[in-house]
Amino acid sequence: MIEGGMSGSGTAPTGWRVAVLGGGAWGTALALAMLRAGHFVRLYARDPDTVAAIDRGENPRYLPGVALQAGIVATSNVQAALDGADCVLAVAPAQSLRAMLAATKPHMPPGIPLVLCAKGIERDTGALLSAIVEEILPQNPVAALSGPSFASDVARGLPTAVVVAARDETLAADIAARFSAQNLRCYSSDDLIGVEIGGALKNVFAIAAGAVTGAELGASAQAAMVTRGFVELRRIGAAFGARPETLMGLSGLGDLLLTCSSAQSRNFAYGLALGQGKPLSGLPLAEGVPTAAIAARIAAERGIDAPIIAAVAAILDGNITISQAVTALMTRPLKTETND
Repeated sequence: MIEGGMSGSGTAPTGWRVAVLGGGAWGTALALAMLRAGHFVRLYARDPDTVAAIDRGENPRYLPGVALQAGIVATSNVQAALDGADCVLAVAPAQSLRAMLAATKPHMPPGIPLVLCAKGIERDTGALLSAIVEEILPQNPVAALSGPSFASDVARGLPTAVVVAARDETLAADIAARFSAQNLRCYSSDDLIGVEIGGALKNVFAIAAGAVTGAELGASAQAAMVTRGFVELRRIGAAFGARPETLMGLSGLGDLLLTCSSAQSRNFAYGLALGQGKPLSGLPLAEGVPTAAIAARIAAERGIDAPIIAAVAAILDGNITISQAVTALMTRPLKTETND
């Protein structure tokens, strides 16, 4: 690995050659963040037009109005992007991750960390994204970057705090230190599963929050949904072995609050359109859609009480309406409030 100078924070070693796999809004924003932290950045995008736009200092399709700092080397050649890399940021959507890793495997430098920057659970297998990496790239240690962060905020250099998690606490701390820069604060964690669960499930509740808002059910209903949704998140997290304090942190509660309260969230926007009865085709990818189905199945198979997740999955499948879901939730048997 390359050792260099100091990052914008003045404390972290820099000079990694970072490969970013994904030229969308989040991939471009992270490329900018890595550049600000003092790293050498190559960005892989499949679309030649996106590569050309980034070379011009813009990415209007995904980050309109954001001027890109010079220094990002964009390419549509994945081998060129990975050549000599010290670290890889995988920004492919959760349901596309397996295919992307299989395609990049012949060119992936062994032993370097691969940082997951997407959130979700594989719909067909129920696997967390780290498990997919460990299956396809067993020679590459896996980490995850998560937390309350919108691509446009990160791209513009607005203050943002995230968490980097890996099973190896030393690796997580090293990556967090190297990625931190002015206005990007990276905490570290060795609870990889907890960080992944929080990031995946908050998307489901963001769809629910958007649907409640779109259906004009009121702020009280939205607050109740988010609060009880967090209880379900903790239940499923506990079943996977996640630590409660992780779910209370940036990658759990923090991300949940952000994505359930802003139309900048693709999942909230999807739910908003759903609640308003608007067409859903053409909307940006909402990872909570496939995650809702697999999360509902996991909860049912493990006997976990998760009525909101089940309701979102049923609504998305067209089995019930939002009105029917609300009625079912409001008429459940009364019981003592529990947060576990």
